[in-house]
Amino acid sequence: MTTAPPSARTAALPAPAPTRLPAPDAPAAPAVRWLPLAIALLLGLGLTGYVWAAHGTKPVVLLLLGLGLGVGLFHSRFGFTSAWRQLIAVGNGTGLRAHALLLGTTATLFALLIGTGTGLFGTAPAPSAGPIGVGLLLGAFLFAVGMQLGGACASGTLFAVGSGQSTIVLTLGGFVLGSTLAAWQYGLWSDLPAVDPVLFSDHLGWTGSLAVTLVLLALVVLVSRRVQARRNPPPVGVPPSARGGLLRVVRGSWPLAAGALVLAVLGAAVLLVSGGAWGVTSAFALWGSKIVGALGGSPESWAYWRQPGNAEALAGPVLADKTSLTDIGIMIGAAVAAAAGGVWTWHRGVAWRTAAAAVLGGVLMGVGARMAGGCNIGAYLAGIASGSLHGWLWGAAALVGTWVGLRLRPYVALANPKPGDGVC
Repeated sequence: MTTAPPSARTAALPAPAPTRLPAPDAPAAPAVRWLPLAIALLLGLGLTGYVWAAHGTKPVVLLLLGLGLGVGLFHSRFGFTSAWRQLIAVGNGTGLRAHALLLGTTATLFALLIGTGTGLFGTAPAPSAGPIGVGLLLGAFLFAVGMQLGGACASGTLFAVGSGQSTIVLTLGGFVLGSTLAAWQYGLWSDLPAVDPVLFSDHLGWTGSLAVTLVLLALVVLVSRRVQARRNPPPVGVPPSARGGLLRVVRGSWPLAAGALVLAVLGAAVLLVSGGAWGVTSAFALWGSKIVGALGGSPESWAYWRQPGNAEALAGPVLADKTSLTDIGIMIGAAVAAAAGGVWTWHRGVAWRTAAAAVLGGVLMGVGARMAGGCNIGAYLAGIASGSLHGWLWGAAALVGTWVGLRLRPYVALANPKPGDGVC
């Protein structure tokens, strides 16, 4: 097939990475689901009022940021699990390039905030840097296997639960269980061989750190385009969307690039408000340990909860915990977005193998996240954006785990994208 030569205006624009077929048009969005929308809005308003009255301004701002993250995650369907699956299975790097935009924008904002010491509520923003060792690599590998079996990553689990996906509720339950087990057995994995964290800014300053990060991300984009050009995969599917500018913002599917930019700004706002990067999975260990304590156990005696900072979180209320607030906000925000988009639904009739895989995948992610010191958000996103080597190594180990997870999916009745599919 031949095409007309590009005009001078379009010639300067980068050509889209080739796919086997053109991307399909988005189907029309269904009618608004008014009852779920009303319930989600009332829950969000009520919780906001309670947190403000009980804990003050800073926690309520974190809750509101979580609500925004949930809306952004759902409307853009911004996924990490699906992006790595599409890349490994058929070579479509669309999702990975969206990761690069998210990471690069977040890294730029982090460098501005941390490099200038800018924080609110008396906080001093700090980078996320983790030790480099066996726990990091093994934990990231287990996490990636788990997210392919469970069907979602850490942030994806939250926004999928908010949108009513019953299978992912099982994944979340396994996530909490695995995180709690890892906290209980902290002594089994906490002393695995490791070396101290490596921050680029310690050697190059924040300007140099940002430059290195952006160059590495540009290489990721280049390699993903080369892979996609060679394999010519199916395009990524498009979720339902309302037509028109304002309607699409409220009821539509956003471009991945728009989602990446919104998430980067909100994630940087979490750093600005709290002094620490956006995270997800530490809250799951807290929730599970709180349940253990309510049932008569003594999680406060576990070595994990005697670590600096952890004891305070366990002793305090859940709704004063930074990560719990953003996690809960993400679920409510996603529920609002899904109901407004007409796609909130509670799925029934989950096959037993799929249900078992969801729980197992959640357990593996919970254990893996604690071993690695974070998940796709707390280690991969926050680490790379902070100029920390551990974030890049987490991503590399997760790609290996994704490859293994894809080979396990057929055994639990989960399909993988194929080169001949219409979409991936």
